Amino acid sequence: MSDNELKIRMYPKPRDMFDRFVNWFTKYRALAWFKPMYYAAKEFWLYALFGLGTIIISILSYRIMTENMGMPILIANAISWVGATIFAFLTNRTWVFTNHVKGVRAFIAQLIGFSGGRFITLIFEEWMLLYFVDVKSFPNMPVKYVAQVLVIIINYLISKLLVFRKKSVKVDHDVLES
Repeated sequence: MSDNELKIRMYPKPRDMFDRFVNWFTKYRALAWFKPMYYAAKEFWLYALFGLGTIIISILSYRIMTENMGMPILIANAISWVGATIFAFLTNRTWVFTNHVKGVRAFIAQLIGFSGGRFITLIFEEWMLLYFVDVKSFPNMPVKYVAQVLVIIINYLISKLLVFRKKSVKVDHDVLES
């Protein structure tokens, strides 16, 4: 078996545009080191990519509302949370966590679980902004940056462990034995 045949068999068939991009990107020898890292931790890399998008949406909309429009920080943060949460749910459900539920009720339950988890971190972020900006008089945007880093870590754990977790299948061992 040649090295090329071995390389082809090591990786799954591309399932989405990200797999195709990585396969194209890593065909150059100097970049080939990334391919095994990508496939070993695809979920992490995609979460990082879309997490960055979520952070950009949250921070830019928040900055525009607070710095340019003079909106109160807690209201601006809540509004930016809505846009970031919609983006995060759609991208996480579509590309990051690949175990999709079937049916409208299951979808709504997943949406509520996702939004509920994000709402918990919204409360945490609102508290951070209130305490450090309003009470302690720290600069607004650096507090928002730190809050976003903490929030994205907590959101990943909530999404991975609670909302998009893989359901275990219950096996009836009596049926298997007969």
